[in-house]
Amino acid sequence: MMYSFTVLFSTFLLFGFPSDPPVKVEMVTNYGTIVLQLSDETPLHRDNFIKLVESGTYDSLLFHRVIQSFMIQGGDTKSKHADSVARLGDSDLPYTIPAEIVPDLYHKKGALGAARTGNPARASSSTQFYIVQGKIQNDSLLTHNEGRINKMLARHYGTNDPANKPLIDSLEAARTQKDTVLSKELDTRLNSILDSYWNFDKYQIPEAHRQVYQTLGGTPHLDQNYTVFGEVISGLEVVDAIAAVDTDSRDRPLGDVRILKARILP
Repeated sequence: MMYSFTVLFSTFLLFGFPSDPPVKVEMVTNYGTIVLQLSDETPLHRDNFIKLVESGTYDSLLFHRVIQSFMIQGGDTKSKHADSVARLGDSDLPYTIPAEIVPDLYHKKGALGAARTGNPARASSSTQFYIVQGKIQNDSLLTHNEGRINKMLARHYGTNDPANKPLIDSLEAARTQKDTVLSKELDTRLNSILDSYWNFDKYQIPEAHRQVYQTLGGTPHLDQNYTVFGEVISGLEVVDAIAAVDTDSRDRPLGDVRILKARILP
């Protein structure tokens, strides 16, 4: 027995202790069932999503924003009992999740991402998420989207550059004081700086990602700017079916697309 334990312990030292498998979430909708696998590389988002699923937060919520060839979005906490004319997309729980933007987690078809506002820290909504449908990309589209990625990165890094803080603070003060003339002038000046900001490493879509975008598809222009924290491992046809529903001018489905039940799979 002692020899067996020694061999086992030595194996653990060489190869590490066995880790738990990735968490899987079953999301049953009125269009079918989607199974999501959460990434261990984004532990803050993973643990938050687990907590919300286990508390029943997502049960009966709507996919309130659907754009074919782009994504389906859900998680608005007021959507459970919303009537057909309610404005949705602004409600979640009163906290955000720090960004966990991992280079190898990208917006291929089926990617699970965290919605967010345009906040400088790129912090994610507590509850709202999206699942990528996207479309097949060719070389020209990928080059175009690479430019879009870098424009968003320029604005992110420029906004967070201490050299631009006085201008941003002045703009916020002018808006608070409702000085529309000064606000417009400062906003124009800030946008000019952000649009031409250069002090960051330009992003290039990796070749492995390009191949996936050219075969499976996705929405590459969101890469490096939104947190991806999982992916669909079963039910992509359900994502396609939801993405194909008729919507109004606000991208809300004309008929309810509802999450009936979400649960952690054993």
